[in-house]
Formats: sequence, structure tokens, C-alpha cells
Amino acid sequence: MKLHTALACLLLVAGAGTASAQNMKPGLWEISTQMKGSGQMGDAMAQAQKQMENLPPDQRKMMQDMMAKQGVQLGNNSGGGMTIKVCMTQEMVDRNEVGRQEPGCTHTYSQRTGNTMQFSYVCTKPPSSGEGQITFASPEAYNMKMTSTTTVQGAPQKIEMQNNGRWLGGDCGTIKPLAMPKK
Repeated sequence: MKLHTALACLLLVAGAGTASAQNMKPGLWEISTQMKGSGQMGDAMAQAQKQMENLPPDQRKMMQDMMAKQGVQLGNNSGGGMTIKVCMTQEMVDRNEVGRQEPGCTHTYSQRTGNTMQFSYVCTKPPSSGEGQITFASPEAYNMKMTSTTTVQGAPQKIEMQNNGRWLGGDCGTIKPLAMPKK
């Protein structure tokens, strides 16, 4: 269970929270994620995806509804990845933040140089850290590469992640914005 918790936290922290909102449009964003992991993390990612695919339609809908209440929609992505939809408000853009900052996590962003920016993060629960680079194609698209290290059941695990974010439109529909921490 700790392994699944670590995986879920990593997805929320990294997938929905690492891109800086510099010059990004508010509205509905789709973030496609491809991950490669070592050891138990890699096995857990493959197992979680297989379990989601094998859920009966009513259970899959219940899981999707539960996540939608938290501002996240999951869908399958070609190549074994996942797709997350996130609603970004104008406040998030103005505060230069995309996703929810999880308790116990510290993010550091470098100054943007041209269309690229470096970042890093450190979290205490689960213990993890990572660094990466975001390349902005436009206010409606970005690419991110990141490497993370976490500890699961006493063993270090390494995860490589690639995200592609694209703006879908100004209307978020039924997807609610993620709750932002007070500054």
C-alpha cells in the first residue's frame, strides 16, 4: 500500500505541479505523462495501469468521479502513459503555479532563459526529490523532462518522466481547479 501511495503522490507532485505558469493560458490543460521506473516503482506503475484497465466500467467510473472531485481526470495514453486534465485558474497563472503544492514539498524554479526553465523539488512524505527542465513551445504548450528519486520500503527507486502539456480551451467544463495553498 505504501508503494501505491508513493506512486500517487509522485504523479500529483510531478505530473500536475512542476510546470511553471509563466506565459501560460488559464483554462483546461491536458498533461500526457510517460514514465519509466526502476525496481518496485516501475512494477507498481505497470500494475496500477493494468488494474485501471481491467476495472469493470462501473468501478472505473467511480474511480474517475472520485479523482474528478480533486480536479484530476485520468485516461489512458498510448505507450503506457497516462493523461491528466487540470483546470488552471487565472490566479494560478498569476501566482506562477500550475498544480497543487503538496504538504512537505519544496519546489525551486530557475529564471526562465529563452523558452526553457530548470526546476527541482524535495518532498518529505514520501521521501523523494527530483530535477528537470521545462521547454515552452507557446502559451498553449510545453514539454518537460524530469528525473526523480524516492525511497520505497527502504530501497531507492529512480523514475524518469516526460510530460507534454497542451491547452484545450478556456472553459474547464466539469473539471474543478486544484486547491491552491495560501501564500
